[in-house]
Amino acid sequence: MSQIKLYIDSQPVVVEKGTTIIEAAKLLKIKIPTLCYMNLPHYHYENKPAGCRVCVVEVKGRNNLAPSCSTVCSEGMEVLTSTARVLNARSTVLQLILSDHPKECLTCSKAGHCELQDCSVKFGMRHIPVQRYATISSYEKDISPSIVREVDKCIMCRRCETMCNDVQTVGALHSMYRGFNAVVATAFQQPLLESTCTFCGQCVAMCPTAALTEKDNTPELIKLLNDPDIIVVAQTAPAVRTALGESFDMAPGTNVTGEMVTALKRLGFDYVFDTDFAADLTIMEEASELIDRVTRFAQGDETVKLPMFTSCCPAWVNFFETNFPDMLDYPSSARSPQQMFGSVVKSYLAEKWEVKRRRIAVVSIMPCLAKKYECTRNEFMDDENPDVDLSISTRELAYLIKGANLDLKTLPKGHFDDPLGESTGAAVIFGATGGVMEAAIRTAYDWITGESLQEVDFTVLRGHEGIRFAEVDIKGTILKVAVVHGLGNARKIVEKVKNGELDLHAIEVMACPGGCIGGGGQPLHYGNESLLKARQMALYVEDKSKRYRKSHENPFIKLIYKEYLGEPLLGKSHKLLHTHYTHKLNRKQN
Repeated sequence: MSQIKLYIDSQPVVVEKGTTIIEAAKLLKIKIPTLCYMNLPHYHYENKPAGCRVCVVEVKGRNNLAPSCSTVCSEGMEVLTSTARVLNARSTVLQLILSDHPKECLTCSKAGHCELQDCSVKFGMRHIPVQRYATISSYEKDISPSIVREVDKCIMCRRCETMCNDVQTVGALHSMYRGFNAVVATAFQQPLLESTCTFCGQCVAMCPTAALTEKDNTPELIKLLNDPDIIVVAQTAPAVRTALGESFDMAPGTNVTGEMVTALKRLGFDYVFDTDFAADLTIMEEASELIDRVTRFAQGDETVKLPMFTSCCPAWVNFFETNFPDMLDYPSSARSPQQMFGSVVKSYLAEKWEVKRRRIAVVSIMPCLAKKYECTRNEFMDDENPDVDLSISTRELAYLIKGANLDLKTLPKGHFDDPLGESTGAAVIFGATGGVMEAAIRTAYDWITGESLQEVDFTVLRGHEGIRFAEVDIKGTILKVAVVHGLGNARKIVEKVKNGELDLHAIEVMACPGGCIGGGGQPLHYGNESLLKARQMALYVEDKSKRYRKSHENPFIKLIYKEYLGEPLLGKSHKLLHTHYTHKLNRKQN
């Protein structure tokens, strides 16, 4: 591409043709405030609706002020970012936004992380000289098991709409009306539970205010922790340990597993286990199912559906149940690790502890908001008692730790409890895109060949592209696979499968950028690619440090199959570790 030269605040800068002013200013470390603009390098997408007008700048030769997020640089352009005219315009725009915004900052769930609040502080807003023009408080708060919508707090930045429609292609959120009445809402103003929402939470991660937030489960958790008759069990997902430290000013990718375990014990959990144990269980079931499907297909069984999709990600499960109800026999029937864990605790451990399942509360700490919804699904309940009682996000755990006056940086390293605390390196990498597929192939290789694979790092499955294809040679057996992250990319790949355009055996799908490390419940990352890569690398480092790096080598996994589950895919293991799928919009909601 050709380059052009321009001047911003009298400083020269050379950029590629097509670059916007706001991106050119970043090269000079000139920060232009904005509320609607969002650069999403992991998705190769920019949200630039020029809606908030907080980013306006003065361009010499142009009469009106220009929105820097959507104005493209030109040769010789002279830009001024902080003239009196610019500052007055930004302040006026901000006053108008604030005049129509609820004044609930002290009790707002986004307090301390609200970009509108930050902008107001930066501009020194001490009073609002204009009256509220519109009353949109007639919108009721929409509370789903995962996400809470407060339309009154919407500032029409349209980041959520861009994420939901253009990036994830979910289509649950749409802009409505004009002027002060303009909002982003669901189609026909349905509740989220009745919409096409998958609860991936990427809209929450992008919202600059509290118009979209996660459903807060911490008050209910605190009640459980204070109930002496309840055994409260924690399970922690692999992606949490590489991101939690960011909430305590640690570098991205810092592994805080030990400190996190100690914090959970001090918060009052009776047992702290690792969801990675259930990830190893998942591989035992998914790898068995994949081998079974490939074998039967090779034998001419026309009922077998290939490629087999992974089923670990609940947002992806919601997506295909909503959009592809005629393909529900393609995904693996294996439950997600979260649900496998809850099922095992309330059966296997309940019997060992000689207590009824209702006396045990399983709480998961997840990077994902869809996990909250997953807990409420009827198929994951026994006599209306859920296998997993509550799911809280990485962010919620950080709030709890801080509220208990604990500093993660100063806590000693604790250890997971046995027997569900032992895991392999294969389970750890579940948190990164490509990790589930790599873990499955490590086990499938050993089972197919009858030999022990020595080089377990399948780097061909790792990367950051939204869709990646690979062929794995298992001693002459070629396994054709794909790895996908982002629901927009998932839609593309499923359409190709549906149209018979792909010849594959297995496809891993994760809804969020980079996989679980970029989940909607993680410390806010706004698509920061270097941050996501740091989280990902931490998982691969932990994988290498593990004594066992294949799921089927986990001694506790061997024990539970011998003592309790029997053979993978059969009998008790099928009952406790597998599920079925239904069209989401026809499913009875809880």
